Amino acid sequence: MQPIIIVLIILVVLVFIALVKTIQVIPQASAAIVERFGRYTRTLNAGLNIVVPFIDSIRNRIDLREQVVPFPPQPVITQDNLVVNIDTVIYYQVTDARAATYEVASYIQAIEQLTVTTLRNIIGGMDLERTLTSREEINAALRGVLDEATGKWGIRVNRVELKAIEPPTSIQDSMEKQMRADRDKRAAILQAEGVRQSEILRAEGEKQSSILRAEGEAKAAALRAEGEAQAIRTVFESIHAGDADQKLLAYQYLQMLPKLAEGDANKLWIVPSEIGDALKGLSGAMGNFGPMGGGSGFNPLNSAKSGANNGSNGANGGGHTGNGNGANGTERREQPPID
Repeated sequence: MQPIIIVLIILVVLVFIALVKTIQVIPQASAAIVERFGRYTRTLNAGLNIVVPFIDSIRNRIDLREQVVPFPPQPVITQDNLVVNIDTVIYYQVTDARAATYEVASYIQAIEQLTVTTLRNIIGGMDLERTLTSREEINAALRGVLDEATGKWGIRVNRVELKAIEPPTSIQDSMEKQMRADRDKRAAILQAEGVRQSEILRAEGEKQSSILRAEGEAKAAALRAEGEAQAIRTVFESIHAGDADQKLLAYQYLQMLPKLAEGDANKLWIVPSEIGDALKGLSGAMGNFGPMGGGSGFNPLNSAKSGANNGSNGANGGGHTGNGNGANGTERREQPPID
């Protein structure tokens, strides 16, 4: 009984192994290469697949998703004989599992070496400045060469990116100094432009302020003159409305004469020529009053007129002192010599 049980156990194990080898489950976005006695038979796609156990074998399982492979920095010489280190990143996708398995031994290594050689050819025709500023151009040229070369391998290169371009240390120091000088230059230019704009705005403000101030003064002077004119017009209309006669005007004129001589500095008093007309009008007003004390009394008009005439004579005397005799006293006036 024991040998029979052992044989049965062996048969069950063999059947289980055969079932496992017969049923192949391929994940999504993957493919498997099937070989029969070492020769390519077919490609298994995603899902449940049946193969002949112990006859068919799985050679390789390939991921059909897009892959990202970064390559280490590679030294490249530019057209102006400068060595730069360039890091590249390749985005590729396997489109044909059979070609990727049998057309090239290791497509990752093949892509890396092809990238290095193509990159050296492209960078060798550019100087350093163009290399640093032409990443899009380099990426497009590199992708075109790689896509054409890897097409027969069943691989499609979707994108090629230059991750970093590192020039020599001495060149980096020179570039930093140049960039610092450019920034300082731009800062100085911007500061000068700011000062210039500030001065222009200040001058414009002062100009507008002067214009507005002048306009304000002009308007104020015009309003002041208009007010004075209105005041004079009002006084003139009031005088005419009150019908003032010559007698009242002469009396007011004589009242203003003493104010002309007020002040300690007034050493010269020029009698206006209109004093005669004023005195005549006032004498006519006071003609009704007769002489007091038997005809030898005081007449203020005659005294004032006499004093005015004497003062005028004294003014014409070539620097002599003129005396005007009034009713009860004498008025002394000094005049400087006339040149």
